[in-house]
Amino acid sequence: MESDPYCATLGIELRELGPGSATTALTLTDDLVNFHGTPHGGAIYSLADAAFAAASNSHGETAVALETNISYLSAVDVGTTVLATATETHLTRRTGEYEVVLTTEGDGERLATFRGRVYRP
Repeated sequence: MESDPYCATLGIELRELGPGSATTALTLTDDLVNFHGTPHGGAIYSLADAAFAAASNSHGETAVALETNISYLSAVDVGTTVLATATETHLTRRTGEYEVVLTTEGDGERLATFRGRVYRP
């Protein structure tokens, strides 16, 4: 992730990385709002996807996404730092499944749940 230009552009940082797990963080700025003036769902999705990518590639083998989905549970304000914590929930020789929980830093309010599956070629 340290060399990921997309994450760098958005301001996504890797906070923790372990076998099958990762935590990323993003402070939502005025540059990341939609036409309603609220943080864009795409920024939240990108944060979750970055945690998913880090966790699924943490075993030292290339992992590519097969499918993902996200459920938004609560809105958040500009200026909030959001954490995305990815956990491996299933692993085989060729595939893996991950759950990413998005929360606000500090009070831990749950904002969204992301799930993804990967393939290891």
